[in-house]
This record gives sequence, structure tokens and C-alpha cells, in this order.
Amino acid sequence: MALTDEQRITLHGFNNLTKTLSFNMYDICYTKTKEEREAYIAYIDEQYNSDRLTKILNAVADIIGAHVLNTAKQDYVPQGASVTLLVSEGPIVEVPTDSYEESPGPMPDNVVLQLDKSHITVHTYPEYHPSEGLSTFRADIDVSTCGEISPLKALNYLIHSFDTDIMTIDYRVRGFTRDINGHKLFIDHDINSIQNYIPDAVIEAYDMIDVNVYQEHIFHTKCKLREFDLNNYLFGYTKDKLSEVEQQEIAERLKIEMDEIFYGKNIR
Repeated sequence: MALTDEQRITLHGFNNLTKTLSFNMYDICYTKTKEEREAYIAYIDEQYNSDRLTKILNAVADIIGAHVLNTAKQDYVPQGASVTLLVSEGPIVEVPTDSYEESPGPMPDNVVLQLDKSHITVHTYPEYHPSEGLSTFRADIDVSTCGEISPLKALNYLIHSFDTDIMTIDYRVRGFTRDINGHKLFIDHDINSIQNYIPDAVIEAYDMIDVNVYQEHIFHTKCKLREFDLNNYLFGYTKDKLSEVEQQEIAERLKIEMDEIFYGKNIR
């Protein structure tokens, strides 16, 4: 689809708008014993160590057309990891025709665009409840760009890179740029909801809530997995090893934990 004259605006200089996507995900697990908890934390640290996180962020950089200038990564003791990529303008191969459309972004390929003064970061936070046998893993990813494409185009890939029960997604456009006549532009693309950048199959799998402040270019979407299978939340065994009463008690604990994270408050 060719962009119209109204869509393609000639700027004075490069695009000074800063577009930031914050993607937060939670994985929840029932770990009854100290040994199960330690095994879960060790599994998470191995599954999402700094090397794998670096690969994920490099794929994000490819999707948004960034050139990686510098990579800093760290695995922490006793648990957790962080990775930061400083990225800058890459060579122009082609300008995508869907830059201005609300739609799920691509999986990694050879998309390359202009952007400058940008960064991509991830931090992980494994933790556990002191007495109720619940362990959680949280990953926070921020993609901040100054360029034509929105970092929302990386959202589809990020969702598919993590096994997640709950997602909290924020998108904000800050600052302004100018057209050749000096007229300020405070946003350079239409957006009604972050959900428009999420594939239908993912939307069908989650309950979602939107909170948007359109006049401030702030968009917020929360997602909680709809289907609940207890086997997905037990570490090292399946529910057939438990009595019906145990299954119900554990399921209730897990559902409360998910609701509290989703709604952001203690509700017991």
C-alpha cells in the first residue's frame, strides 16, 4: 500500500518524537517445597539468562530497524539478569508500507529503517512467596525509538518469546517534531489501542483491559490468560499426583495470585 501525501509528511530534520513500548510479563508457578522453588528459580535463570535475552533483544532491533552500537549484559547472583542495547540509525533498505497502520508486527526478518538515539532493555525478577508455595517470574522490556516505525511493531515477537500468564503493556509518544513549515507534530501515526498490534489468536487467549489517555498519547493494555490448566502451573509433576482437594486449593491460590497481579491490589 502506497502512503498518501497526507500520511507522508516532510519533516524539518529527522523525527524527534520518542516512542516507548514497555512490555511486562509474569509467569506463575506452584512450588510447594524449598527444593521445588530452588529448581524453578534455577530453570528460569537458565531459560532466560543474559545470553538468550540478548538474542531476543537483537531480534527486536532487527524488527524495528535498529543498528546495535553497544551491548551490556549481566547475570546476577542469586538470580535474575539484565541486558541493555544502545541502538542508532541503520542504513535504509526500504521504507515499509505498513508503518502507519495499526497491525501486529513481523517476526524477525530484514526490516531496516531510520532511527536514532534509542535503546532496548530487559530486566528479570524471579521471586517467591514466603509461605504459600507460589513463585513468580517477571520480565520488564523497554523499547524506546526515535524514528518512523513504532516499537509496537516488536510487540508480536515479544509476546511469542515468553511463556506468560499476565502481560502489562504501555506505549507512550513523547516530545514533538516539526514539519518543514515549523508546525509541531506530537504524534506521527494513528493509534486507537495497543490491542490492534496483537494477533487475533493471542487476543482470543487473554482477557484484556484498555486504559488510554488519547490527548496525552498514553496507551495501556493489561492481559490475563483465560484458560486455566493446573498442569501448566506445577513444577516437576502433574495434577494426577494430587488429591481433588489439593488440586482445588492450589488452583484457588494460583487464581488469586493472578488476579492480584492483574488488578494491582491485594484482594484476599
